[in-house]
Amino acid sequence: MSGISTHVLDTSIGRPASGVSVRLSTVNGDDWREISSGTTDADGRAELTEPGQALSAGEYCVRFGVADYFMARTKDTFYTAVTIRFAVSDPSQHYHVPLLLSPYGYSTYRGS
Repeated sequence: MSGISTHVLDTSIGRPASGVSVRLSTVNGDDWREISSGTTDADGRAELTEPGQALSAGEYCVRFGVADYFMARTKDTFYTAVTIRFAVSDPSQHYHVPLLLSPYGYSTYRGS
């Protein structure tokens, strides 16, 4: 199964981060093109591509709107957005981009 997905966990509370806005874009030269947008579900997950949607090799970007997420929880945050750029080298693979989030830090890795 190919595609791009994410899972956001709020490490400050040890729970999934639901309601985080996410946008997936691709780049060609200096031109960015938005592919999809949405919000994480109750489990902090979002499928960023539709089932069967063809991917192309290239550079992609997931942007997480974390300021609104923390504002809705009346928490201060240092980060207004988290942007993760990554390369898709084999479009037949699935790319999972998790985000571990807290008001003053974040971490990411290539998931499975």
